[in-house]
Amino acid sequence: MSILKIEKAEAFNEVITDIAADKSISHRCAIFSLLSDKTSFIRNYLQAEDTLCTLNIIKALGAKIENENSILRITPPTKITEPSLILDCGNSGTAMRLLIGLLSSTEGFFVLHGDKYLANRPMKRITTPLKKIGANIDGRQNSDLSPICIRGAKLKPFDYKSPIASAQVKSALILSALNTNAPSFFAEPELSRDHTERMLKGMGVDIEYKNDKIAINPPKKPLHPLDITVPADPSSAFFFAVAAAIIPNSRVILKNILLNKTRIEAFKILQRMGTQIEFVQKDDKYESIGDITVRYAPLKAVKISENISWLIDELPALSIAFACASGISSVRNAKELRIKESDRISTIVKNLKLCGINVTELEDGYDIEGGTFKNAVFNSFGDHRIAMSFAIASLLCGGVVEDADCIDTSFPNFTNILKKISVAESLQWR
Repeated sequence: MSILKIEKAEAFNEVITDIAADKSISHRCAIFSLLSDKTSFIRNYLQAEDTLCTLNIIKALGAKIENENSILRITPPTKITEPSLILDCGNSGTAMRLLIGLLSSTEGFFVLHGDKYLANRPMKRITTPLKKIGANIDGRQNSDLSPICIRGAKLKPFDYKSPIASAQVKSALILSALNTNAPSFFAEPELSRDHTERMLKGMGVDIEYKNDKIAINPPKKPLHPLDITVPADPSSAFFFAVAAAIIPNSRVILKNILLNKTRIEAFKILQRMGTQIEFVQKDDKYESIGDITVRYAPLKAVKISENISWLIDELPALSIAFACASGISSVRNAKELRIKESDRISTIVKNLKLCGINVTELEDGYDIEGGTFKNAVFNSFGDHRIAMSFAIASLLCGGVVEDADCIDTSFPNFTNILKKISVAESLQWR
């Protein structure tokens, strides 16, 4: 196990050009390349543990993968291969849930599994609606926990209203609809992250919003291949936005960041709290991409209860900003946090209390009173976003994050960037 030791930081002014590539889009690039009959070209694919697991999975399904001059060339198989081994999703719920949707309508037998944390994340929100349209799926606790076993079948079209706003649920159902014989329809309580719709539409799928539903028409021919540069991940960039927002007289410029409105809500919340933030768009082919400048200003408390699906990955880091704000900030309607890589409501509350912050835990959120941080030893609970959030908190007072290896699942160069701001040292601990 490694620990990450961080010293208190002084004011900084940095331009950061090497934020990790977007994890959500990287996963989708690998999986969606199987939908074409031609080679896809992917630049700046995230080289992290989870996304490399996804590449290994599509290779096991028959794809040919070449890396030339940092450009991934993914040539799909004529027909997806039935693998002889379990498909290892690592720590990625995104990969597992999207693959359940894709493989449920693909001829063959497939078994999906992951690490000890992923093995305890719920899959029934995906497997239940799929089984209702003919999918042959089994797993622990009545198909709720992995290993998930799939016998591909011809599925029926559907008209499904999801009880939750989840990009993973939506994406899984959309992928399953591509191999049906008639249009399918999907609705959700509020718009969740929409990368799947944007990318599949760019690949030639007839997919559009009609009367508050997504209409998916199954394609009659293979999709266009991808030719894409994966932008920098706004969820990863946000850790350093928070750093600038909480350390007086600091500024950071974050380059080539994905600016999709469903992915920058946390930056908008920081703006509401008083942080000075500027967005400059530079490209808008598959997605809006540009630079974000963040300047320190005193923070005030905020209440959050809407667009939670747009904030689900950033709330741990945003909670550090809440703890520095004047007043009491509140989060509600965020019960989904309890079933991420860790129970993030519980892990946020436990770690904030360790450093002297007053916080109240609720079933669907928490209240955080702004205060003064004190030095502490934090537990990551095996959750990369908890680890990185409390590494940022340590910039205020010094601190140690235990079990920091999980950071490599999404942001392998996080510590190197952190060293531009303060002294940070990764140590092995027995």
